[in-house]
Amino acid sequence: MALILTFLVPGVVGLWLVTGGRALTTGAARAVALVAAVVGAAAAVVAVVSRPAVDRAWIPDLGVRWHFEVDGISAPLIILTAVIGVLVVAHAWVEQPWAGPTQTGSAATYLGALLLVETGALATFAARDAILFFIAFEIVLVPMWLLISRYGDRHNPAARADASARFILYTAVGSTLMLVGILVLVTQAGTADLDALPAAAARLTLHQQTLIAALLTIGLAVKVPVFPLHTWLPAAHTTAPTAGSVLLAAVLLKLGTYGLVRLPMMTVPDGFARIAPVLAVAGVIGILWGGLICLVERDLKRLIAFSSVAHMGFVVLGLASGTTTGLQAALIGNIAHGVIAALLFVVVGGLKHRWGSVDLTVVRPALREVSPRLGFAMILGLAAGLGLPGLAGFWGEFVALLGAWNPAHHTGILRTGVVIAAVGAVLAAGYSLRVARLVWVGDAVADDAPHRAADARGAELAVISTLVLAVVIIGVAPQVVFSVTADAAALVGGAR
Repeated sequence: MALILTFLVPGVVGLWLVTGGRALTTGAARAVALVAAVVGAAAAVVAVVSRPAVDRAWIPDLGVRWHFEVDGISAPLIILTAVIGVLVVAHAWVEQPWAGPTQTGSAATYLGALLLVETGALATFAARDAILFFIAFEIVLVPMWLLISRYGDRHNPAARADASARFILYTAVGSTLMLVGILVLVTQAGTADLDALPAAAARLTLHQQTLIAALLTIGLAVKVPVFPLHTWLPAAHTTAPTAGSVLLAAVLLKLGTYGLVRLPMMTVPDGFARIAPVLAVAGVIGILWGGLICLVERDLKRLIAFSSVAHMGFVVLGLASGTTTGLQAALIGNIAHGVIAALLFVVVGGLKHRWGSVDLTVVRPALREVSPRLGFAMILGLAAGLGLPGLAGFWGEFVALLGAWNPAHHTGILRTGVVIAAVGAVLAAGYSLRVARLVWVGDAVADDAPHRAADARGAELAVISTLVLAVVIIGVAPQVVFSVTADAAALVGGAR
């Protein structure tokens, strides 16, 4: 029951809020959504600790089963998603994107969409049937589109419409390719059970495995996103409300990397190994491309979005190495990026709410002087993002480079990628220090009352403090993640 309640409670409550709860007052809607998110998170903790399995026939004629299970690969992502679900609902006490003369949505619809995104992600991470995986994967798209299109930047309806259309177009095309790959895989292997697929798919020819791996990888690369399929992400992040940006960075992007592990890497490892060099090259280009853009980007929220492209490049590089070390790096890098990006988007969203914009060309007072709590959180997030030892971002990047330096295949290409990726890490330090200089150090005007912005307090401070704590704990004690993922990573087909 714990596993089912993990996504059943937020799913049912979210659906009710969207369809039948719109008459609720704002206070009632927020209370109901928060209770659902907390209950779901508590159930997720129980499910991760007890590791239950649910396996029932769903569509017998098609061989599709209602099969959910938690293992070392999915457990950290389930906890991350459940905690982020609570935080984004709690953030509704800080930012109210449904309020305003140009907005047409209600608080209940907004909160319901947040819960539905969480539900789809949790079900995806727990699904152990390929068809069920795809269905859960798709559940996320519509509520996320709703958050961007209806609750995005109220000052720029045109940008909101463009970002939401680009999001749904890219993800729909990616999902179509992934579906074709899943159908070919299931048809050829004769089963949709993700536990049985590796053995069943082993009899496929190398050509068949390569075709399936290519379809699945390209489809999932859109969601990661991998260069050059990343262009939907900056627009979506820039336009989305703060909670939407947090879900995009901490949850939705992880669906892509988790799918790469669970589908092509585990089911058709030989085919995945053949295309791994292309994936590694794309990831490394993304690291450089994202870093170079961040050096000149004016909009702070858009800058954090492009930094996500760079950081996910390290995750992709780790996966492409074909080693257990690289896979471990990708798994902890997923979690680290989730909490770091969530922290930065909460801080930047708070600054945008206070300032009206986050244009870096506008001279502002030093954040360390006028809003020291927000300033501390921003500096910590930037330091973690550039890979400072002792913070969460270090382990994913360093271990990914280590795994790719001694890859299972294509040593020359992967080692070249490591050298280039190291340059990208230097770029991360450059743009992080640029932001710190412009925002944290700021202007000399610190005590002038008209320039002073309210500091974080209440629900906003609680959300930021939780994320700060997670960044520090993962950085100081990475074993909290490594110990959970180690055994499962060692068993993944194709990793050695």
